[in-house]
Amino acid sequence: MASLAFSGSLVIPHRNPYSTRKASSSIRCNSVAEPLKYKENGKPGSLPNDINNDYGKLASFPGFFSTHNQLYERIPVQKNDTRLRIFSGTANPSLSQEIACYMGLELGKIKIKRFADGEIYVQLQESVRGCDVYLVQPTCPPANENLMELLIMIDACRRASAKNITAVIPYFGYARADRKTQGRESIAAKLVANLITEAGADRVLACDLHSGQSMGYFDIPVDHVHGQPVILDYLASKTICSDDLVVVSPDVGGVARARAFAKKLSDAPLAIVDKRRHAHNVAEVMNLIGDVRGKVAVMVDDMIDTAGTISKGAALLHQEGAREVYACSTHAVFSPPAIERLSSGLFQEVIITNTIPVAEKNYFPQLTILSVANLLGETIWRVHDDCAGGFEPYSSLGID
Repeated sequence: MASLAFSGSLVIPHRNPYSTRKASSSIRCNSVAEPLKYKENGKPGSLPNDINNDYGKLASFPGFFSTHNQLYERIPVQKNDTRLRIFSGTANPSLSQEIACYMGLELGKIKIKRFADGEIYVQLQESVRGCDVYLVQPTCPPANENLMELLIMIDACRRASAKNITAVIPYFGYARADRKTQGRESIAAKLVANLITEAGADRVLACDLHSGQSMGYFDIPVDHVHGQPVILDYLASKTICSDDLVVVSPDVGGVARARAFAKKLSDAPLAIVDKRRHAHNVAEVMNLIGDVRGKVAVMVDDMIDTAGTISKGAALLHQEGAREVYACSTHAVFSPPAIERLSSGLFQEVIITNTIPVAEKNYFPQLTILSVANLLGETIWRVHDDCAGGFEPYSSLGID
């Protein structure tokens, strides 16, 4: 009986994305007095060196984000080095602050307001001439408001003579409209990609796009970062026997994602929930492919919207004899009635990341929120440093 282990080379040298401990060569953020936070069981708190998990046992993080092969050394940024600038939109300012803290920088000064008629006004309050600018703004709900804000931010930077403008989009809205499933439908993902490009962005940094082909909709370079290492590292800290584990895809379209996830969890077996969708945001579970009886089932998806797919899949897993069911997702859209479904007792734990901010009123006991700030911050550094993609620690970040 072997304990759960995370395998592979998805590592970030010198940095653990959850620990508040810093290596001697890392940069410490002086602008934030408190350590980075995460939320477990619906309650925010500082992450200690060890995690007191749900089984009441202390489990240390195995340090998968510390290198075991090549090292990537970086000269700390100088206070007078203004070539790299980070600005935050209003969609997820807490994530932007964590990214800046990880990088040892302060967020750039920007003024964003809305007029009485709903129009958005953006003004950069410091010079970005000749700078490498990164704009952190997920297009999460309200998607249209946040998308328009991002476009105006890009335009403001372009007109202020920024050298390079990178749109950091932790959650890319409209990503599900990536193809025509019926006649006379729009492909909104391509339209949004065109808008971002025409606004003046030189590069896009996105996290867990709904489908890989969305990268091809952009006529500019796209760095696609996967949030799997963050969730895998957290799962590996739990005392789950690898022989009892099965990774479940909630639909046929997510099989490739679930297979890659299972391979990193001691090559765990795979199960698939077969569903038939009759309308948007409405799913019906039909059958289960695979054996989950007596197993700990880990359901993996890129996003949870209304939670219809994943909750009906969890109910089927319990009917088929699963001992426990975990839900893992990068993007927590949480459209009603997602909270009611997720907190109904079907899940032992719902593990998400903070690519989309979750309102405190939507916390529930089974909820765990992990931060992707270090992952995005490390990627920004390496894009800024023009690291070669073939360099081993860079490729291990999961960047396409």
